[in-house]
Amino acid sequence: MPAASERFVGIQISPVSFVDEGVEPLLDLLQTRFGIDTLLIGTISWLGLKAGRRVSWQLDGWPDHGKPEVGDFKGGSYIADHPQYYRNTFIRDFRSQDAETRDFDVLAEVIPAAQARGMRVYPEVMEPLFNYAGHGSANTVGIPNLPQVLEVDHTGRMSGEPCINNPDYRRWWMSLIEDYCRSYPIDGIMWCNERRSPLDNLIAGRTPNCFCEHCREQAVNRGIDVERVRAAFREAYAYFQAARAGEEFVDGAFIEFLRVVYFNPEILIWERFWVERNKDMDRELYGIVKWIKRDLKFGLNVWNRNHLNPIRRAQWPWAEMATWSDWVKPITYQHQSGGVYHAEMSHFHQTILRDVTPQEMTPIMYKLLDLDEAPWDEIIQKGFDPDTYVYGQCRNAVRGVGGKVPVYMGIGVDAPRNRADQAICTPDIVRRSVLATYRAGGQGVVFSPNYAGMNLTTLDGAAQGLRELGLL
Repeated sequence: MPAASERFVGIQISPVSFVDEGVEPLLDLLQTRFGIDTLLIGTISWLGLKAGRRVSWQLDGWPDHGKPEVGDFKGGSYIADHPQYYRNTFIRDFRSQDAETRDFDVLAEVIPAAQARGMRVYPEVMEPLFNYAGHGSANTVGIPNLPQVLEVDHTGRMSGEPCINNPDYRRWWMSLIEDYCRSYPIDGIMWCNERRSPLDNLIAGRTPNCFCEHCREQAVNRGIDVERVRAAFREAYAYFQAARAGEEFVDGAFIEFLRVVYFNPEILIWERFWVERNKDMDRELYGIVKWIKRDLKFGLNVWNRNHLNPIRRAQWPWAEMATWSDWVKPITYQHQSGGVYHAEMSHFHQTILRDVTPQEMTPIMYKLLDLDEAPWDEIIQKGFDPDTYVYGQCRNAVRGVGGKVPVYMGIGVDAPRNRADQAICTPDIVRRSVLATYRAGGQGVVFSPNYAGMNLTTLDGAAQGLRELGLL
């Protein structure tokens, strides 16, 4: 159990909740009823899940607090403009114009009241910011010049996300982080990287990324033959399209995939090049935070797909991430995770693993991923169990970081569902998740993904777990 001085009980929260419920009353509620001592505030996003109200209200109804309405959500930045930090990028005009929060600087309003109560404040930021299915994305993103930094796929078409290797987009993120660290007395940054890699995109039925001029130039500087890579991805794309269309392969879909990779090793060369550049972005932002103020903490909010997808699990080892973070937060949204795993593995079973049924493969994949959950035909309805899933992932993360950084588990509280028969979050699920975290060696918890979508009665389960542990 962590010492009192090391206690970390956080909650992710959007700016609109402070407007809806009032800064002072809301902080008092969070601190006294639920023991919250750390606020992870969505300071910039075009995703309702990060900066708006409940995104699944049509399926789950409205929570027992806040305003029961969608509102005028457009997304953007929820702090005041500080143009001096954005002179090195042409991405500048991105202040939120939401009617409820227009001219509301969430950090300026919340930090003094939070500090008076001994509560920490972290801006919570996630890449990508746009067009995220199921996250309540804004219909349009009105940032001037943004289309000029979009990715280019293997056919030469512009795609729907900014390229992480575009200097303007990358410098924009550096500017944002510097702005937060210099303009406000924050305690640190929570950074989340949820960008799909080229192979990841292929498996999910998308086109591989990215072949813009900046990616090509960096690849050439590393000795990579870009045109040969593009040719390799044309073959890989054709394979995945054929697999999804049900076309027959002489030796089956799995062997055919291995054959495509064998004859086109440039696929893996490009995959590693892109993933390492993605990791470089994390490392660069960590360095900026530490250069500005060494005592500021850089926490990693780690995608649940990293432990539910065997390829991503290999690519993102905990030991490596511990070298560019001060703490890690594995996302484990228990009741929702059955649906996430089902969606993840469905892509594999439509392509690479097409010749093996999900029912046959699930026990084997569970063994490979160190999971012990319900059978394939029940996981959406049952979700994942806190005593196996949250405990197991916390134990793996603690073992993986090797004592270099603490593990704060991202515990799902009413994370949005996307179908009516999906498991529902309950106070007991949250309570058992809290207990499982500390039993597995975790040193803190972060209730996620957004307070605006949580029921207070469900969050009461978290408070009960903390009381049982003597932490509240």
